[in-house]
Amino acid sequence: MADPKGFLTTGREVAETRPVAERVRDWNEVYVPGSLLPIISKQAGRCMDCGIPFCHNGCPLGNLIPEWNDYAYREDWSAASERLHATNNFPEFTGRLCPAPCESACVLGINQPAVTIKNVEVSIIDKAWDANDVTPQVPERLSGKTVAVIGSGPAGLAAAQQLTRAGHTVVVYERADRIGGLLRYGIPEFKMEKRHINRRIEQMRAEGTKFRTGIEIGRDLTSTDLRKRFDAVVVAAGATTARDLPVPGRELNGIHQAMEYLPLANKVVEGDFVAPPITAEGKHVVVIGGGDTGADCVGTAHRQGAASVTQLEIMPRPGEERNPGQPWPTFPMLYKVTSAHEEGGERVYSVSTTHFEGDEDGNVQFLHLVEVEFVEGKLTQKPGTERKIPAQLVTLAMGFTGTDVENGLVAQFGLDLDERGNIARDADFATNVDGVYVAGDAGRGQSLIVWAIAEGRSAARGVDRYLTGASSLPAPIRPTDRSLMV
Repeated sequence: MADPKGFLTTGREVAETRPVAERVRDWNEVYVPGSLLPIISKQAGRCMDCGIPFCHNGCPLGNLIPEWNDYAYREDWSAASERLHATNNFPEFTGRLCPAPCESACVLGINQPAVTIKNVEVSIIDKAWDANDVTPQVPERLSGKTVAVIGSGPAGLAAAQQLTRAGHTVVVYERADRIGGLLRYGIPEFKMEKRHINRRIEQMRAEGTKFRTGIEIGRDLTSTDLRKRFDAVVVAAGATTARDLPVPGRELNGIHQAMEYLPLANKVVEGDFVAPPITAEGKHVVVIGGGDTGADCVGTAHRQGAASVTQLEIMPRPGEERNPGQPWPTFPMLYKVTSAHEEGGERVYSVSTTHFEGDEDGNVQFLHLVEVEFVEGKLTQKPGTERKIPAQLVTLAMGFTGTDVENGLVAQFGLDLDERGNIARDADFATNVDGVYVAGDAGRGQSLIVWAIAEGRSAARGVDRYLTGASSLPAPIRPTDRSLMV
């Protein structure tokens, strides 16, 4: 324990965000560059190095949090980076995007503000990149075995990197034009600049991983072709079937799924468009869905110059403190103000959309809603609460219902699905088809980036055992472990 009194003498401080008026005019990350440097060592010193570190329970990756907190406090950044990478392939992703269930499980958080684990993590990895401590780990020998990974999100990338380092020849197939999956096109630039993905891809290329973009398995390349070329396959295609809203007026122009809207904004930043084909500029925007994807739509609309932004959520507003049903160290559902919410707009809870109203040209103009409440455990409309609000652009951010079965991938491989519509797998992440494995949201359902990386690492171990009979690769989780799923 580096500082035995750190948790008593040092208060919690987090990364400083740039002024709202400044950051909504660009797509750069919202945090002030370098704002953590003067404070992060002392923040790491707040860690109590608990005898039983419940932060490990909160982290699906099993991150060695007290160890790298200690090194960060001592400013031994190289050692901290080594401990961080021992369990996490991409800490710069989780350090920016993960909701930090580890902090919810921090023992200090029982009666004080938790350790800023997420900020310490991102500081360690950023310093490691600056010091050129993140280098390719080329395998000493090749196994002669080949693996195809379908999907280049965090699960696919983690599986690919682990298998490449184990000596297998790995090819990652991505149907989009760039590598990264939802990290690339689902996460706005202001939450994570894409340079972080780009340099990881270069590291993986140097290690031997091969990437193929613009190829959709099931359409551009059949499962039969893939099985002939490779000894094993990892399906990490995500849970990309978006939940829809089948109400009158859904067919009107201007109503889009979040994953139709967000990628176009990222493509503008990438230089593919001067202006996005779908834009919030000058429009009254309504975002349906109160989660992180909804917040991403809110922040994007602000940067595009929306006239107004309203976010709707069917559930009641969460409390600001834990309720008795979500005790420490579980991950609580709390009222959260993201950087996008700080930038403006209105959040409306306990409402349900009844229908959309359009103009004579078929463009959406209004959204009609009604207040709802729980009555005997069921959401019920409250009579007399109907109203309409302006809506010239509507984004649906209500989550995802399962993996894509329309492109033929599931049917061509003959994969079984579970009762939730996800690809079924066993304790080694193997599907019902010999040599075919699944990782991430495709098998788990919509979840967190930290779970995706953990699943990718665990599936890689299963594949390595299948190909060689044994494996020294770590497997942090099992498919049946849903205790922290949010």
